[in-house]
Amino acid sequence: MTRGIILYGPPAAGKDTITRHLEALHNRYVLFPRLKAGRGRTTGYRITTLADIEALRRQDGIIWENHRYGATYVLDRPGLTARLAEHVPVLHLGQVEGVHAVTTAIPDTRWVIVHVWCPRGVAEIRIRERGTGDTAERLKAWDETKPITDMADLTINTLVTSPGDAARQIDSYVNTVG
Repeated sequence: MTRGIILYGPPAAGKDTITRHLEALHNRYVLFPRLKAGRGRTTGYRITTLADIEALRRQDGIIWENHRYGATYVLDRPGLTARLAEHVPVLHLGQVEGVHAVTTAIPDTRWVIVHVWCPRGVAEIRIRERGTGDTAERLKAWDETKPITDMADLTINTLVTSPGDAARQIDSYVNTVG
């Protein structure tokens, strides 16, 4: 059975940092970079065009799509299927509907769902330190991110759990569920 990890949480909760620690812990863990069309950060994404996204849509190649910060973000079926064949991909999501879309679209994968969060004030400090200039938008997204503790296999508060400890907890859980 293939395995994947969904790190679910609001902006600045620590998803990127935990992913880097997972990748350092074992080379089987790799970030699954979403497709992105639009403005903003490019690191951690596969940059594409809206025309390419539309072509994927016509081929039923989109598992999940969302729009935020003036950009379109897509989890694509061909990319994720290829990544699952070789690694344990780590997906970053902030919408409950996205979690349902992924687990429904690829049901033969054991998805470990990790609710990653921190207090809003901590997130605000982290967002400001990034210097992306969209603090208000990211805090709005933070406010709109629903807790999923009832769906999560693990819940990690990054205010009290270091990224290394979080990665080790996730790795341990992945190893126990097969």
